[in-house]
Amino acid sequence: MISESHLRPTRLIQQDGAIKFCLSAGHFASRELETESIIIPMRNYHGQRWYTLCISSQVGCRMGCTFCQTGRMGLLANLSADQIVIQFTTAQEILRRQADRSEAAEPGLRNVVFMGMGEPLDNFNAVVAAIRILNDPAGLNVPLSRITISTVGRVDGIRKLAELRWTSLRLAISLTAADDALRNELMPVNRAMPLAELKEALLDYPRTRRTRFFIEYVLLKDVNDSEHHADALAAWCESLPVRVNVIAYNPQQPAAYQTPDDQTIVAFILHLRQKGILAKRRVTIGRDVFGACGQLGNTEFHRKELLASGGAAASAAQ
Repeated sequence: MISESHLRPTRLIQQDGAIKFCLSAGHFASRELETESIIIPMRNYHGQRWYTLCISSQVGCRMGCTFCQTGRMGLLANLSADQIVIQFTTAQEILRRQADRSEAAEPGLRNVVFMGMGEPLDNFNAVVAAIRILNDPAGLNVPLSRITISTVGRVDGIRKLAELRWTSLRLAISLTAADDALRNELMPVNRAMPLAELKEALLDYPRTRRTRFFIEYVLLKDVNDSEHHADALAAWCESLPVRVNVIAYNPQQPAAYQTPDDQTIVAFILHLRQKGILAKRRVTIGRDVFGACGQLGNTEFHRKELLASGGAAASAAQ
């Protein structure tokens, strides 16, 4: 049973409808850790409104993607299934209280995306257990079709996930580069699990006629934003049912790259479409509260620095 104290965020920041909240998540090197989650307001062309919850599966991450704040932290903790689910129930409570204050009908949570801190497939068992709890018709009753797992391309995890035959579950791949040399630099996981292996795992993944993989592509100025890079991406996507979400780089603290201008972003998307690829620009929400894609992660927490400061014994005891 979830106690009232578990539903009490340690921090809560709201900006332009986006709500970032943090929950206590144990300790590392005598420092109290936090999960970070984002409630994102959504609206379609018909004016319908709902909320999406961006949920964390780890505190920090060991994948080391160079454009991601979380990757700079290193892995500090794997979250339990309970700690993952509590993020959802806390978000429900935050929205309920917000509706009570406004005395107006507010839409509820519709989608859950594992796109917060951590690599979900690096904490496979806890994430799968959390999804089962979220999906349970006798419990939270979130359809699998409204749950998305985003991975950097853990081929082993994708193949384990395929064994569950959850064809309704949505799968997103953070790609960001479609040639191995560049992706090796930006996303170290590619050195062990290169693009060809990743594509083969997706081709083998169980799916229905309606299945589309979401390909997440973070545009970095003068790094991966040229027509040549768009050609490589289109070629890699060939024979896969995909939708490419183009995401303008959201600066870290301090920023490692620059964000392309709007003209470059639009040209990149149009070039993909000319190649027959369904491509859309993902609108950035939550940048001002450091809740946008690639920005989650407390800048005070870095695994190497915490261990160097005398936390090695504490870490070993966990």
